[in-house]
Amino acid sequence: MVDSGEERLKALRTAIAACRLCRDDPARGPDHRLPHEPRPVAVLSATARILIAGQAPGLRVHESGLPFNDASGDRLRQWLSVDRAAFYDPRNFAIVPMGFCFPGYDRDGSDLPPRSECAPLWRQRVMEAMPQIELVLAVGHYAQRWHLGQDCPKSMTETVRNWHRYVKRNQDPAVLPIPHPSWRNTGWLRRNPWFEAELLPFLRERIRVLTR
Repeated sequence: MVDSGEERLKALRTAIAACRLCRDDPARGPDHRLPHEPRPVAVLSATARILIAGQAPGLRVHESGLPFNDASGDRLRQWLSVDRAAFYDPRNFAIVPMGFCFPGYDRDGSDLPPRSECAPLWRQRVMEAMPQIELVLAVGHYAQRWHLGQDCPKSMTETVRNWHRYVKRNQDPAVLPIPHPSWRNTGWLRRNPWFEAELLPFLRERIRVLTR
């Protein structure tokens, strides 16, 4: 007999893959439709104890269908101290961004924010379908704002700097905020050496324990 939790995840994966809300019924009206065919990218897991909550796929991820299959993913795996095989093993990590589809570019050629239709429709359902998650890595401000709620400062730097408080507060699952691993944040890392000196050792130890 198939486990009922796995059946629910299978149905949820199918529903997410078929979602075309941002194309067919955009929240901001027909002039704001997703400008390309949606390709939702998410890895749900019935066994992983860690959820990587990112922002939205970039173009390379959109084309490959593989989350964090880009330079940002290389840096994230370095932060986690895991190789690609361990990273993409759904027994280790669920990978569910705040927006499932590549949102396109703004006028300056930067990725747009996650689509506003996605999280209200899917986020709570995803979390309820994975009750075994013990740690959420909230990557970037959009994920931090959802997973930390009203306790999330407006500044991403302030949020990440307070990581001790978030992981120790009475919340299940625990939430650890980290910056987006984009190479555009290289300057931020230089200005905030405490991230690599203090947060990363803690993060790597939690990864080691929760992926045994």
